[in-house]
Amino acid sequence: MSADVKSRFRAGAKVCSGAVIILLVIAALGPENWTPRTQFGWQFDHFIGYFAITLLLCFAWPRPLVVGGVLMAAAFLLEGLQAFTPDRTANLVAALCGAGGVLAAALVAELFIRAWRWRLRSTRGAKAARP
Repeated sequence: MSADVKSRFRAGAKVCSGAVIILLVIAALGPENWTPRTQFGWQFDHFIGYFAITLLLCFAWPRPLVVGGVLMAAAFLLEGLQAFTPDRTANLVAALCGAGGVLAAALVAELFIRAWRWRLRSTRGAKAARP
């Protein structure tokens, strides 16, 4: 992938991740009926939602452990702020489910990034060793 395409892709991912963060805050602190739900339960919704958001942010900023730390703190902060909304309550289990999704996605992203870098180094080394 050329540097120009990679730069444009990363810029697009940053714009999309900013929009997703705004939507996350609105869904977390807005009225409860604004929050999309699946039939799998709110624990799954928290886990998979934060998992997907973390992967998107890791495309934009390829530092998964930093992104993961920030998003874990955000998951707890948003859940705590729900105590101040009229139709919601703060729930530690919900915060832990969100943080678990963040951690899982950050570890997956870190694994893929390390594997990609290792692959690039090994192919460059193989090309340099050819006569």
